[in-house]
Amino acid sequence: MKNIPIYSIVAYSGTGKTTLLEKLVAELKARGQRVAVIKHDAHEFDIDHEGKDSWRFTQAGADVTVVVSGTKSAIMENRPLPLDTLLGRITDVDIILTEGYKHGIWPKIALRRGATGKPLPIPADECFAIMTDVPEAACGPQQIFDINDVKGLADLLMRDIHV
Repeated sequence: MKNIPIYSIVAYSGTGKTTLLEKLVAELKARGQRVAVIKHDAHEFDIDHEGKDSWRFTQAGADVTVVVSGTKSAIMENRPLPLDTLLGRITDVDIILTEGYKHGIWPKIALRRGATGKPLPIPADECFAIMTDVPEAACGPQQIFDINDVKGLADLLMRDIHV
């Protein structure tokens, strides 16, 4: 089984990670790529709904609850899992994009938006690419893109994947 390339979008809150990922997923899909996304959420979240059967199974103590329909499926791990475990469960995709995992070993795409007043979220020399609207952020060998240049970023990812 081939290793699936992983890239992480990293930035401070309010910089546009989700918007960039949304556009990047659409661009990669238009190029025929199968894409997985993992989002790190620093807050508690719940994808289940009170009163539904799956919620009832979870409330009863199920460690894992699976819901399947004719068009999708969801595995709810009712326990924290390491990212490596989750990545190992993803198959049949061409690329995995993560949001918010700035400490992993995979290449990082950092966002910097001048209006936030914040610097890059990681040192520039740790970036595979930088998406920014602040020209002075370009301070190294990384690929630098305008924060809205999703096509340019997709071109870079496709070149990197097919090297």
